Order: sequence, then structure tokens, then C-alpha cells
Amino acid sequence: RFQACVYFASVFQAMSCGIHYLASVFMAVTPNFVCGFPGNVSSVLFHNSSASSIEDIWTLWTSTENYIVVQLENGEIWELDQCSRSKREVSLDLAYEYKGNKSVFPCSDGFLYDDTKWKSTVVTQWDLVCDREWLAKLIQPVFMLGVLIGAVIFGDIADRLGRQRVIWFTSAGQFVFGIAVAFTFDYYSFVIVRFLLAMVSSGYLVVAFVYVTEFVGIKARTWASMHVHAFFAMGIMIVALVGFLVRTWWVYQIFLSIATLPFVLCCWMLPETPFWLLSEERYDDAQKVIDTMARWNKVSTPCKVSELCSVQENDLASGRTDDDDTSSTKKHNILDLFCNWQIARRTITVWLIWFTGSLGYYVFSLSSVSLGGNEYLNLFLIGAVELPCYIIACVAMDKLGRRNTLIPFLILSALICVLIMFIPQDFNILIVLANMAGKFSIGVAFGLIYLYTAELYPTIVRSLAVGSGSMMCRVGSVVAPFCVYLRSVWIFMPLVATVYFFQLLVGIMALLSGILTIMLPETLGKPLTNTLVEATEMGRNKKSCSEKTPPAHSGAALEKIEMFGKERVSTNK
Repeated sequence: RFQACVYFASVFQAMSCGIHYLASVFMAVTPNFVCGFPGNVSSVLFHNSSASSIEDIWTLWTSTENYIVVQLENGEIWELDQCSRSKREVSLDLAYEYKGNKSVFPCSDGFLYDDTKWKSTVVTQWDLVCDREWLAKLIQPVFMLGVLIGAVIFGDIADRLGRQRVIWFTSAGQFVFGIAVAFTFDYYSFVIVRFLLAMVSSGYLVVAFVYVTEFVGIKARTWASMHVHAFFAMGIMIVALVGFLVRTWWVYQIFLSIATLPFVLCCWMLPETPFWLLSEERYDDAQKVIDTMARWNKVSTPCKVSELCSVQENDLASGRTDDDDTSSTKKHNILDLFCNWQIARRTITVWLIWFTGSLGYYVFSLSSVSLGGNEYLNLFLIGAVELPCYIIACVAMDKLGRRNTLIPFLILSALICVLIMFIPQDFNILIVLANMAGKFSIGVAFGLIYLYTAELYPTIVRSLAVGSGSMMCRVGSVVAPFCVYLRSVWIFMPLVATVYFFQLLVGIMALLSGILTIMLPETLGKPLTNTLVEATEMGRNKKSCSEKTPPAHSGAALEKIEMFGKERVSTNK
């Protein structure tokens, strides 16, 4: 009962991470627009259609190559393009086609935007179009850069100051910075505050993953860790729902930020994890938390910290007698992940899977609004498809194994990415379904790699391996928005073709990752390795790894000590 309350309270706030990660999908939308004009308009002409105001023309707008002809009250006739405007030298009659002389002027009077779908976005707020369009395209990459930095900083702080304090700070920070974004006064303050929001959101997600795992028993660890991602996916669904209901960007941002306010009000009641307290030798505080857990769970004989520590000290003392003791106590660095060919090949494969999983996850998510049809429904479905994805992943991981689950889903995502290339653009429903299938398959691989990486490496470099993999994941999340936005640079490629191109790129990388994964060892049911020698042997002899690496502990203490050791090193993820 106690663990369930702590778990659901903590992962509830993970929804806010999904919310803020994908909020820019609708907040930074660029609607149809044309250059402003100097004066009051009397009539508007678009091809063969005339109107009294430009607002009546937007429903006929079909391409950025179009232009609008307006006649002002003073008789001047202007042609309005997206990034320039032309004044006709001869203003005899209002006609769409004109072969005479024209004077070209810049858009010094601002821009006129189509507000039929969005009343206001950050693009319309600060005119992030034409020569300032690149500023709009930087919004999501800068946010993802903050995600990368926040994961590193708060992961380290959580090891030093504790999980509880970081969860308090980052959850409050998400609310404060989320509200502050809505009241920024210019583009640069907007980007800076969102960068800080990204740091605390990423910090919360990383530390909350460790926090809930340290409170959950070994038997439920796979399900508990995987379904942290499920709450993240629910945040994506909330973005789609709020985006559909609220069409003004700053009001939209406020509604998204207050969605998790209940957690901010009660997060101060969450306790520190006993594992961190034990690592800091705060035995009395750890015993108080354990006693509280026992009362909630109605356990008559709770665990005694003194007994746990005595078992750990005896086992650690006996483990120092072999020759690998020197390697386990020395400081390790990134080069240890390439200490021999077996480990180096494993590291390269794992890094590629982390990068591919993150890249595919965000390419499918961010490009979902560009697939045609209802963009709000598209994003909602892209988030909803993750919920069954993690259930199937958990079942497959426990039944088939980690490697045997990862390989088919990586290859399946590659095949789906190729299949999308051959679907006609008019088949919007089929395209959306194929993207949902692609997001489903890459989501399984992306969620699985967290646990698989920790099991592939020995204790002495496990946190380093997971941390480096997480860094590759963040690099993928930074690159993904550029992949989606590159269509604005490659103007010779249509929108859908550009999206398809990068989905094909994800498919090729997923196929390569799937092939390389075949060479990885299976870790299901195998004890954790302690040294690089044992990890190398696990790769060479996949049949009898458990015989070469006997568990260091036995009986009831095994679960306690293994859980303590494994969870302590996973914070940097």
C-alpha cells in the first residue's frame, strides 16, 4: 500500500514532463500569413474570388506560393506575398494578373496572420517568420538542450543531496517556470525560461525514475519502471486535448502548467528513499522510513537496518579477497566502456539504440501534426499508442527476454518507416495508422533499453554506461526537431516528402541497431556482473553466464543487497 501511494504520486508528475516536452507542437505553430499593407483596405482579390477583408480569403489559401491583391481606400493596389509586397505602378482596375511595373518593398508594416485556427502563437506574437523563421525553429532544439543538461546536473545533485529534495525542487520548478513562460515579454526571455523549464522537467523525470524504482520490489521493478514512460505518454495526450480546446498560446501554456498543481501541493509529504539514507549512513532516518512502510503495509516484523548493514558488511568483506578487488575500487572513466573488443562493440550498439530510440520517438511525435487530417487527433493517438506498447514490452521482456524483444521491434520499426514511403499522400488515415505502428514499435525499444543497459554492464561501470547512453538519448532528442524542421531549408522538398525522408533515416538506423543487437547477450534471469571480466565472459558464453558469475549473496539478503546496490548506481540515468 505504501509503495503504491508513493509510486502513483511520483509518476503523476511525470505527465508534466510529457506535457512540456511536446507543448511547442501547437505553441509554435506558423499559420498562413502575408505581408502587411500601409492603409485601410477597400477590397481583396485572390484568384477569381473577391472579398471585403483578408480574413475571408484564408479559407481559399492553398500554398505559400500564392499572393493576395488588395486595393486600399486611397486607390493603391498592392500584391501581398509572404515575405515581401509589391505596389503596382498603374492602378487602373483591380485584377489578379498584372504585367506592368511594380515596386517591391519589405514588410515594414508587419504581417497579417490567419487566426481561424489559432488566435495567437509565439510565431504571431513576435513575428517569427521570413528572415526570423530560424528563431522559431530553435525553440524545440534549445528546449531539448536544456533536457540534456538538466539530466546530468540533477542526476548528480540527487546523489549528493538526496532524491526527496530534488523532487521537491524540480516539481515546484516545473510549475513556476511553466507559468512564467506564459508571461515572458519577448522571444529571448521566452527561450531562456523554457530552457530552465526543460532542465527541471528532465531532472524530475530522471530522479523520479530512480525514486520510484528504489521503493518498488524486484518482482515489480520491470513494470514499475516501464510505466513511468506511460504517464509521460499521457502528458502528450493532454497536450493534444488542451491544444484543441485553447487556441491562445499563453492561455494554453497556463492550462498545461496547472495540470499537475495537485502534486506540487503534496509532494513535500514524500519521504526520502531508504537506500539513499543508508548510503549516507543515516541509519536512524532510514529505520523511520522503513517503520512507516511497515505500518502502512501492516507488516508485523519490519526490516531492521542493523541486520541489513551487518549482512552487507560481511558480504562485502568476503568479496574483497579475489584479484578483482583492485579494479572494483579504482575510479573508472568512459574509456572503460571500450576496454576490450567485446565491451566496445557492446557500447557502440547500446549507444546506437539509445540514439535511434530517442530520435525515432521524437520524430514520430513532432511530425504527427504534419501528416494531414486532424493534427490534434494525430498527436493524441501518437501518445495513446504508447500505453499498450509498454504493457506488451513488459510481458515480452519477462517471457522472451530483453534481446529477443528488442530485435524484432527494432526491425519492425525499420520496416514500418520504409512502408510509410509507399503510402499515397491522399490516404491520411493509413498514414496516421502507419505512424502509430512506428511509434509503437520504437516505443518498445526506447523503453526497454533503460533496463537492458543496466544489466549488460558490471557494477563498477553500470552508472557510467547508463549515463553515457542517456547522453546519446538526449543528443537524439536535440537532433529530432532539426530533422522535422529541415524542410524549411530544403525548400525543393515538399513537406510530407521531408517528413518521410527522416522517417526513412530512422528506419535505416533502427534496422542497423536491430542487426547489431543480435550480438548482444541475453540478460533475462542472469545475475548482475560485478567486474569487466565477468561482463566480457557473459558476451562470449551466452549459455552459461550464470555459472561463471555466481551471485555474491544468498537467501533473503540477496534481494535487499542487490536492490540496494543496483538502484544506487542508476541515478545518473
